[in-house]
Amino acid sequence: MSFLLPKPFTAIPPPITATPPPFTASVSHRSVLLIPFASITSPPPPRKKKTPTPKLSPITPSTPSITTTTEDAPSSSSSSIPLKKVLVPIGFGTEEMEAVILIHVLRLAGAHVTVASIEPQLQIEAARGTKLVADTDIASCSDQSFDLVALPGGMPGSARLRDCDILKNITCKHAEKRKLYGAISAAPAVTLMPWGLLNRKKLIFSSLSCKTTSHPAFFDKLPTFWAVKSNIQVSRGLTTSRGPGTTFEFALCLAEQLFGESVAKDVGELLLMRTSYDDAIEKEFNEVDWSVGNHAPSVLIPIAHGSEEIEVVTIIDILRRANANVIVASVEKTVEVLASGGVKIVADVLLGDAQESAHDLIILPGGTAGVQKLSRSRILKKLLKEQNSARRIYGAVYSSLGILDKQGLIKDKKATAQPSAVESVKDEEINGAKVVIDGKLITTDGLSTVIEFALAIVCKLFGNGRARSVAEGLVFEYTRS
Repeated sequence: MSFLLPKPFTAIPPPITATPPPFTASVSHRSVLLIPFASITSPPPPRKKKTPTPKLSPITPSTPSITTTTEDAPSSSSSSIPLKKVLVPIGFGTEEMEAVILIHVLRLAGAHVTVASIEPQLQIEAARGTKLVADTDIASCSDQSFDLVALPGGMPGSARLRDCDILKNITCKHAEKRKLYGAISAAPAVTLMPWGLLNRKKLIFSSLSCKTTSHPAFFDKLPTFWAVKSNIQVSRGLTTSRGPGTTFEFALCLAEQLFGESVAKDVGELLLMRTSYDDAIEKEFNEVDWSVGNHAPSVLIPIAHGSEEIEVVTIIDILRRANANVIVASVEKTVEVLASGGVKIVADVLLGDAQESAHDLIILPGGTAGVQKLSRSRILKKLLKEQNSARRIYGAVYSSLGILDKQGLIKDKKATAQPSAVESVKDEEINGAKVVIDGKLITTDGLSTVIEFALAIVCKLFGNGRARSVAEGLVFEYTRS
């Protein structure tokens, strides 16, 4: 048994609260390289007196805080900063990867993120069927002041955001006050442009260029003399991006504008971001066929309070894009769970209801508290034992490899994981790999590699062509090594 060990950090996911308040966050330094912001373009800033870059620090909220001391957030620091408030609106058809990555990354940076539903109810079904529960309704935000309004894309989500008059008024007034706002994927063309917020004559920074980017499917809807094909485009107060595959960059860029470069760098390190020059994407040992016949592959994803939402939602999104039958099952007594970063996810079923059927693949997400709860589930232990006996596929992300280790399911196999998941020595054969496949076991070591992990599953189940097609829709550079 051997593992690729990324730089460690500890984490204790939050206790469950009714509404996720701001994180208590601060800086922790690690030697993990960040994805460079080479694709971010913006006009030269005006000359001004140089001020120190703010640092992350503890925030004293007016409501009980979600405490994070781990894999899920930075450790505490003594320097204080003003509370930064961020609005992320969601509706039916919102792109779940974009919404959840934005929420989680900005909370890690120390922002108080309010997730507001534009629908009559707080629970919405996102573009790929993931059910999310907002913190509040958009009407309750109409008299609040925010430092950033960030719009996720997705269809028909972006059109529903466009048609929400309350959100339009909030965003337009926000832009008039020269505050930060951003949009990704379909939202720049479908939402902001009809509101006049891409029109140079109406923008507060009218004397400057206001170049914009968007998802390639909506690129031709942008004014041609303002449209650019960069992953990130910053035009003073407005930041735009291309799609789910660029959301990490988008969120870190917004975090940098809110808190400074050092904070964005530290958050990127927590996410285990790597440079674009990493050669080893995937390594496979003891190669076997994963084909499951003529039926759509059945994929079971068990979740619990404290599961890592970026991992859960990214895997669901990508596998459903590939037309896999994904079942999200809660090991709790209710289908609604509060994930490690405060995002509320509603599972499709309880795990007990999912045990009656055989599943071609079982994937365990990480998140320290979530892993602890999953490891105590007798039903899940039984399902994993049956999965191994029947020689079906199973996988683990990040710290969840420890569950498989306790079950004896990774004996004599090569894998990669967070170092605290299991005790093992570094294996030079897999050193540097983001995803490791050994027979019918697949593993990955960090949040920022979960896209590659999900695409590797798509490739094994459906073929390289399907994986490339899904990656293209994500606007993600896919390399099959």
